[in-house]
Amino acid sequence: MKKVILLLNMGGPNNLNEVEIFLKNMFNDPCILGIKNSILRKFMANLISCFRVNSAIKNYKAIGGKSPIVDITKSLVDKISKQFECDFIMRYTPPFAFDVLQKYKDYNEIILIPLYPHHSITTTVSSIEDIKFNLQKLGFKNRLKIVDVFYDNLYYNKIILNLIKEKVVNLTQDEILQTTLIFSAHSLPKKIVKNGDLYEKHIVEHFEILKDLLQKDGLNFKDIKLAYQSRLGPIEWLGPNLSDILPNIKPKRALIFPLSFCIDNSETDFELNIEYRHLASDFLYYEVCKCPNDLDEFAKFLILILH
Repeated sequence: MKKVILLLNMGGPNNLNEVEIFLKNMFNDPCILGIKNSILRKFMANLISCFRVNSAIKNYKAIGGKSPIVDITKSLVDKISKQFECDFIMRYTPPFAFDVLQKYKDYNEIILIPLYPHHSITTTVSSIEDIKFNLQKLGFKNRLKIVDVFYDNLYYNKIILNLIKEKVVNLTQDEILQTTLIFSAHSLPKKIVKNGDLYEKHIVEHFEILKDLLQKDGLNFKDIKLAYQSRLGPIEWLGPNLSDILPNIKPKRALIFPLSFCIDNSETDFELNIEYRHLASDFLYYEVCKCPNDLDEFAKFLILILH
């Protein structure tokens, strides 16, 4: 029986020429923009992308001219491939579903692992629907197995705890006691949550799980907060926003953990590590934890949840 694991993620520009492609594809996703009329949605996606492309290019230049998400995912795939055949698909930039799926026409089973710890129509549903659409388009009849969200998995959360511990290993106990730990999650328009999206529920539950684990582990920060980042436009988004929380942190010491992501991307490398670091320029301590990325432990975890 031939089967393959496919890791799913939103993607990111592999070079500066893909920035506009990324923006147009993302905003043309009905799960993102929510406009049912495809012609109107495409028009709005092009319009939004036109306004945002120059600033987005500038941001990607600041982190090396591309998103790190594809290279890190390739490395993660290589580690999993030592035990299982594995590949990956990005939603808005290459490698796209149509191109990758063609390699697995004769496979009996395709196992999908969306690299989103929490469920949302804007991430998990969007990626899975993209796979189903392209399988139908290609006329494939492979058996699909979908791995569910894993924010409440103890093994995964121990990886997060270890990433936090590694970041503060050189701090004294007194310095940790003066530092506020902030779990920062990508925000979402409130209207999406009101329509039944589970994202906020999962984020809050995950935050409480991690607070409990930190307490049991004896890692005592001055405070532990939940914040949101990456809001756009005039509509109401989930909050509080990280930009509103940071100025009120006393003493000025903060450690940020990016809660929504398994793989580092522009939201972590640029927004948290550059943009918000600038906002915290007068802080005595401001650091951002890495995502699980291509850690051996994360690769082992993704294999573990297949069983």
